[in-house]
Amino acid sequence: MTTDELGFTVANSPAPGALDWRVDPLITLTDLGRCDLDGDRRKLLAGAVYSTVGLGFPNHEWWGAMARQPTDTSLSGQRVGRGDVATVQELTVAFSRMDQRRGGGHGRKALVQYLHSDVRDFLHGRFPNARVRSAMFSAAAELSYLSGWMAFDNGEHAIGQQYFVLAVKLAAQADDPPLIGHILRAMAHQSLDLGFSQRGLELATASVQGDRYASATPRERALLGVIHARSLAATGRRQQATKALLLAEDDLATASDDIPEPNRTFFFGEAALAHETVCTLKDLGDHRGAMREFRHSARTRGAAFRRTHAVTLGYLGATQMVGGGVEEACATWSNLLESMEDGIYSGRARQAVVDMRRLLSPYKRRNIAAVAAVDARATAYLAQIH
Repeated sequence: MTTDELGFTVANSPAPGALDWRVDPLITLTDLGRCDLDGDRRKLLAGAVYSTVGLGFPNHEWWGAMARQPTDTSLSGQRVGRGDVATVQELTVAFSRMDQRRGGGHGRKALVQYLHSDVRDFLHGRFPNARVRSAMFSAAAELSYLSGWMAFDNGEHAIGQQYFVLAVKLAAQADDPPLIGHILRAMAHQSLDLGFSQRGLELATASVQGDRYASATPRERALLGVIHARSLAATGRRQQATKALLLAEDDLATASDDIPEPNRTFFFGEAALAHETVCTLKDLGDHRGAMREFRHSARTRGAAFRRTHAVTLGYLGATQMVGGGVEEACATWSNLLESMEDGIYSGRARQAVVDMRRLLSPYKRRNIAAVAAVDARATAYLAQIH
């Protein structure tokens, strides 16, 4: 990964335009599709490294130019209507719900094939007016975002990053500020999880700027806000993090059935807020508060969100173990393993199992039955997936 004289990214990867803001998103989509759907090229794509180099945001002129792209009135390409937009949206919801149940490692190939065939053709089609065009670009951006999120969840971070950037470009052409904020929030989440706290703060701060936050619905504002709080805490901004966390709680409290929310926020509720609050409180040094929110998240998470529930159980068990609650941690991890054995395909959840074995290691010679049982199950599980 190198940077040119203008400060833009020049990616040394099979899809060189994926992280370059100047490259048209339709070209990026084509390049990513060729790599992601070809076995040999995908190995190179997957082998690329997540990068924080050269990913500064374009200036205001770039955003304005993207939003002013003209409606295609050419006679070539298929005619694209509202029904086509609705179909893309419906399939995105279906894939998103599957991701929440099974993890990013399940079904992503089918999503990518649809994105790079039908959706790509729609984007090259003829639109009756600018409104339908914007709606289709927003729908394509959400599907690209979901592809990136699933790759991120499955530990394929460079692939996830490239789809996130593509999604931002598409959402920018749709002139959809809340969706742009949603995607930038996901990019911040990825950066924070990978330990790039300053980069996470930059992305999270951008996600809550201007109309990205102001024109978002309450549930989405809460989601943007709690990741912003996480980024502030991770970079040592204690007072700002506390203030942002309280604001996120207030935003979620104002969400109601009377206020229509975008489908992409369906997963974010009380349990999800508690999960992200844990990460913030841990960085703030409030371990008692973090444990309280861990338990609250685990207790209130619905069955439709089994993947995230598994990740929460992994974190909760680790916190219990560090606090000296060995048997309590083993009980929590036993529930995690039960979920994983039932078929969750998530790199984040698998990493929780790896971390579990590492934390159990010092206790293996103490003849603790619960430790031996959980470690044996973890060992068997990891052996099956490698």
